[in-house]
Amino acid sequence: MRASVEAEADMRLPAGSAERSGKAQTETLHLALLIEEGRGEWHARRIVRSLEAMGARVTVSSLPHCAFDTSLASGIDIPGFGGALPDGVFVRSISAGTLEQITFRLGLLHALRESGVRVWNDARAIERCVDKSQTTFLLHKNGVATPRTRVCETLPHALEYTEGLVRPLVMKPLFGSQGKGIGMIASQSELPSPESVDQMYYMQDYIAPKDGIFEDWRVLASRHRIIAAMTRRGTNWVTNIHQGGKARAHLPDEEMAAISMSAMRAVDADYAGIDLIRTPAGQLQVLEVNSNPAWRGLQSVADVNIAWAIAEDFLKTVIAHRASLGLAAPMTLAAAS
Repeated sequence: MRASVEAEADMRLPAGSAERSGKAQTETLHLALLIEEGRGEWHARRIVRSLEAMGARVTVSSLPHCAFDTSLASGIDIPGFGGALPDGVFVRSISAGTLEQITFRLGLLHALRESGVRVWNDARAIERCVDKSQTTFLLHKNGVATPRTRVCETLPHALEYTEGLVRPLVMKPLFGSQGKGIGMIASQSELPSPESVDQMYYMQDYIAPKDGIFEDWRVLASRHRIIAAMTRRGTNWVTNIHQGGKARAHLPDEEMAAISMSAMRAVDADYAGIDLIRTPAGQLQVLEVNSNPAWRGLQSVADVNIAWAIAEDFLKTVIAHRASLGLAAPMTLAAAS
């Protein structure tokens, strides 16, 4: 039966709070889940419930409430852990901030990884996916099909690339998601002003629809498996659900599963949303890889409990990582074994 999306008001998950399952907390894995600062989080609530149902203890916080502190043996202070390190960290968001704040928060995630904590997704994967130019480069470097793309600084360089342009290009912000800020140009004269794109020009070949059908696919995957997928169709070339695209469940074939997992490996992500498109000639290509994918729209058409599947794969990874370090899990988690 199709998994339903609960119609409930967004409850806030304050920094440093922990949702309890009533189990003996001293015998469980103690995990941190880092969410967007100051927001209720539909996805986080479902991950927490799933992890706790599997026997783990979860403390919810956000990176702006964490700190480096040399008075602690670990050197890292995460609310709810008393100076100790979590057994694992699930990152839903690093939160918006200045360049200095974002650098500091990514530094905390790097430090957790260097301290032996399994972070999902870790700072490296986040950095590679947030910056579309890095994603595109890594896909190309690893032989994963992706549309021809040029990324350069300043208008003069963009003008040089688009001299005598005979094919439409999709302009994308270097940082962004959910189809926001993208546009199309058909000639050099349509290039946006440098100020409107922060002096960065990400120019990707437009993939025209076959038979006039604007369609692409979102595949949600982890290192362990393809979790769920959907077809997105729109009335124009922007098919994102937040931009009016309509979703229906899709069962990926072998080719789609293979290219999705290759894209995951290219950016070294633990879990991700992979956007795919097919050229008029039939070649499947990767448009983007999102290291912090939303799945509310996907859940509305999927038959699997997505949060449970992600939580299960996260626990499998944490337990395997601890075993590789010679650390036994504090308890046997049957759901993740």
